[in-house]
Amino acid sequence: MNESAHPVDRAGLRSRVQRELERFLAAQRAHMHSIDDDLSPLADAAEAFVLGGGKRLRPAFAYWGYRGAGGPDQDGVITAVAALELVQAGALIHDDLIDASDTRRGEPSVHRKFHNLHTQRLWHGRADQFGGAGAIIIGDLCLVWSDDMLYRSGLDPAVLARARPVFDVMRTDVMLGQYLDAISQARGDTSPERAGLVARYKSAKYTVEHPLLFGAALAGADSELKKAYSSFGLPLGEAFQLRDDVLGVFGDPAETGKPAGDDLREGKRTYLVALALERATGPGDRELLIKALGNPDLDVEEVLAVREVIVQSGALAATEARIEELMTTALAALDRVELDGEATTVLHELAAASVYRST
Repeated sequence: MNESAHPVDRAGLRSRVQRELERFLAAQRAHMHSIDDDLSPLADAAEAFVLGGGKRLRPAFAYWGYRGAGGPDQDGVITAVAALELVQAGALIHDDLIDASDTRRGEPSVHRKFHNLHTQRLWHGRADQFGGAGAIIIGDLCLVWSDDMLYRSGLDPAVLARARPVFDVMRTDVMLGQYLDAISQARGDTSPERAGLVARYKSAKYTVEHPLLFGAALAGADSELKKAYSSFGLPLGEAFQLRDDVLGVFGDPAETGKPAGDDLREGKRTYLVALALERATGPGDRELLIKALGNPDLDVEEVLAVREVIVQSGALAATEARIEELMTTALAALDRVELDGEATTVLHELAAASVYRST
């Protein structure tokens, strides 16, 4: 899960989503302030995380899924799709805590911020435990707030009722995917099949397919269009996650906001790593990979050595080929359906921005 740059922005969508998030979080800050000033760090951290970055991909796919299904532009829909950013924030905050990631978008992760706050204030107890508590609470708040923001959208209750099942399944599936990821790391499961399952539920479905279906449900789309959106969204979401996996090993820290090779230190059993383990044939190559996975002290030279093994095994080339295959499948599915207005063009652009990126 890695977000930072800004892709296609038709209809001023990104700034409109940002304004809705700012308005909603300001109301939450006021509520916290009415309770106790000690809650200010929670408000600060939530605002910094939610408002400070992100491609806003999920609101974009939801909005253009809605418009492609014939839905008219309206402010209530912007509020509804903006709620997806709170789901994303909660998932990322928890993900960083689970993976013990110290950074996100070049800044300290939320649990690290609260760890530092505890240390600076010379409070009692363990700083790491306090940091984890802060991250769990803020992540949970974001997930609760996503419900709140959706219901405050002002959309007709009947519209919300038909979209709600997609919203609920999306949030459930990303949590199930998170657990599958954790258990795969705990077991040391390195099969490409398992990595693909994790990617599908932890990222692919809730990045593209479910937002598209959420938008379609808001517009009252028929089953044929929903099926087409799934045929487009699922392979595209998988391609998005595979690009994330490549960047997790080969990305430039100046662009990704994460240290080089951070996925290796976290022991992520990604499709890329699974292929490398399966195909590595050089003397000691597989052992080097296994030793590197989950080693928090992995240095830059060791990361470079692992990169070389992955390249020589053919895993990087095979992953790039898989990305292209998925992209072709996704776009072919999109082009088989007729959408309203400029939605097809925009979804093509969003697909390219999702997959051909450096952050």
